[in-house]
Amino acid sequence: MNRRLRFGLAAIPRDCLLCGAGSGGNALCRACRNALPRLPAARCPICAVPTTGSAICGACLADPPFFQRTLAAVAYRFPVDALIQASKYAGDLGAGRALGELLADAIAADPAPDIIVPMPLHPARLKQRGFNQALEIARPLAWRTGASLVTDACARVKDTPPQASLPWKEREKNIRSAFACRKDLSGKRIALVDDVMTTGHTLNEAAKALKKGGAAQVHAWAVARTLGEN
Repeated sequence: MNRRLRFGLAAIPRDCLLCGAGSGGNALCRACRNALPRLPAARCPICAVPTTGSAICGACLADPPFFQRTLAAVAYRFPVDALIQASKYAGDLGAGRALGELLADAIAADPAPDIIVPMPLHPARLKQRGFNQALEIARPLAWRTGASLVTDACARVKDTPPQASLPWKEREKNIRSAFACRKDLSGKRIALVDDVMTTGHTLNEAAKALKKGGAAQVHAWAVARTLGEN
């Protein structure tokens, strides 16, 4: 895989974003997809942290999160991290499409939820960035599963500093009560979509709001899962 990323300006790339080879209309060619950093097979079924066998990790046993399961496509390492940065901060729609394709493949065998909810941005952050990268990732998931894509089920009501800018120990407090549910989700099975899962605090707070809105089940769907402190 060429370590020089070839992020183009086109929303629908004709060639692989990573190496420039023909990709059959996909954002990434087969060789580059196969070379992406994978998560270990042995990981917690709830939060996807590496563990022994298929056992639930000690953290989830001691303090179960509000989401019941995590599905992640790849590990948060090069070149996945660069694709995510390009999508989130450079507005590269081709990179966003690649991320959506990766996650769509990862959740293909899972039962379809009733509703797909992209992780919301605070209005101030959305105005600054101009788009929500989680929504762009969620679009192909809705198309693939047939589930309803609902963008106003969960709102970010606190404009907090970015989680990545804070030490791990401060992230849970930073994101506390940052979300509110704006719809009646009684009995609904929800897939909550984000680009990266690190500590899981952001996904957990959003899932908490969705459960307060009546959701029967919340699964966390993330393109990438970190394997250590980031």
